[in-house]
Amino acid sequence: MAVKEFSSQQQQHTTIDYSQVVQSASFQQLMREKRGFILPFSVFFLAFYFTLPILTSYSTVLNTPAFGSISWAWVFAFAQFIMTWTLCMLYSKRAARFDKMVEKIRQEVKGGNV
Repeated sequence: MAVKEFSSQQQQHTTIDYSQVVQSASFQQLMREKRGFILPFSVFFLAFYFTLPILTSYSTVLNTPAFGSISWAWVFAFAQFIMTWTLCMLYSKRAARFDKMVEKIRQEVKGGNV
């Protein structure tokens, strides 16, 4: 019986017109929202990440003391950990919304609405 269920799932996958799915409004909305989230946050992450080695290599601005004997370079480096954790949490929350949108698209495909 498990074999029949698998083969019926295989048949269902072979009848899906993926070009229609990609052109559907729901899929286009998903891609817009993912791109609107991932692209700016990736650019921010890369800019923030590479600022530390660039500033420490080509300037002395981060060498000044921030708190006692702790320089701004150490503060900036610690801020990178905080930024990474924050972005991870933000993406995890947003990914749950993306998953709901994907499930909606799957239901549309299964129902033949795409």
